[in-house]
Amino acid sequence: MTAAHNGDRSTASPTSDPLAAPGARYTVISADCHAGADLLDYRPYLPSRYHEEFDAWAATYVNPHEDLLADTADRNWNSARRLAELEADGIVGEVVFPNTIPPFFPSASLMAPAPTGEELALRRAGLRAHNRWLADFCAQAPGRRAGVAQILLNDVDEAVREVRRTREAGLTGGILLPGTPPGSGLPELHSPVYDPLWAVCAELGVPVNHHGGSASPPLGDEPAARAVFMVETTWFSHRALWHLIFGGAFRRHPDLTLVLTEQGSGWIPGVLDMLDYYHGRLVASAARATTAESRFGAGLADAMGASPGEVWQANCYVGASFMRPHEVPLRDRIGLDKIMWGSDFPHDEGTHPYSRQALRAAYAGLPPAEVAAMTGGNAARVYGFDLAALAPVAARVGPTVEEIAEPLKEPPADATSPAFAEGAALRVW
Repeated sequence: MTAAHNGDRSTASPTSDPLAAPGARYTVISADCHAGADLLDYRPYLPSRYHEEFDAWAATYVNPHEDLLADTADRNWNSARRLAELEADGIVGEVVFPNTIPPFFPSASLMAPAPTGEELALRRAGLRAHNRWLADFCAQAPGRRAGVAQILLNDVDEAVREVRRTREAGLTGGILLPGTPPGSGLPELHSPVYDPLWAVCAELGVPVNHHGGSASPPLGDEPAARAVFMVETTWFSHRALWHLIFGGAFRRHPDLTLVLTEQGSGWIPGVLDMLDYYHGRLVASAARATTAESRFGAGLADAMGASPGEVWQANCYVGASFMRPHEVPLRDRIGLDKIMWGSDFPHDEGTHPYSRQALRAAYAGLPPAEVAAMTGGNAARVYGFDLAALAPVAARVGPTVEEIAEPLKEPPADATSPAFAEGAALRVW
């Protein structure tokens, strides 16, 4: 059984619709999972000239992440365990973002600060080691994993070479776009300096993924700082959207694809409305040279091309990790063909081992074709999964249409995912 690709609502006779057959199952692809090697297992993936330096670094490194020290940490690298747990959760394919500590990094790379000049060569070697390990990890489950390659933005030409190399190595999940938070010393993402990166991604059909939490500036570790981080982190992650839009990246590279992952989805319609408002206002002001505002809109229409809302529909997607019930009514405004559900495995805030219940909480009562698109079909199209090849696994482990159609009355008592949090409401960002 294959999932519908784009939320097509055209009617079909029960006999021609595979989702209408008794016992039909969804092909669920999580657009947000995480993995990485155990620390010392990265060593063989480093060039030998770095081995001595790696040994010294690893001998003194203290892992700051409790989940990577727990008995369950091997979910990140134990391929057999990972497949078994995902299948038990109803998931047959996954987009694999990083999670563990790559060589020479102070913390997980998603949230690590940009390297200084002295750190750059070592950090780059560490990310390449992760990319090599990830290619082997994905090869252990052919067609089931789309690995997301890591790059640094400090040297755009080197990043372009790594995009080509990792695509040739079989990583089909695209690249992880680092953030450029205030104080990073990097050009902002709207800068044309990154055009060679956008060009190679558009040329090769490589999705550009921007994951939540990866663009916040350092705030400290006081209780107030941690609270401020929780309030602000998604806003800093969203900035990639308007930077690339207003910077004209999609006008110059119309085949470029941007995916915003684990940042929620309910904010998208309101933010697009806001961006369209500013776009229209600034473009109009540019024609009135006597106004103070005109200088803000000068040249914007030529640089951008289409409006933000049009760019979203043409080029952008959301990795809607554990989409929540209050976000679902906005699916038409977001775009049914834009939404890709994710479980965030193996994180504590992820939906494992209750992904079926999370899907019921969000999608019960929806047309099966819409559910199929959001839970697998859209991700298959963006990341190149072969739905026909996944069909035999889905027929064995996927959640049934009848199961997901049943509303969830009570969340699992020991569930830790915000997917089951009470009182959730739309955020302003």
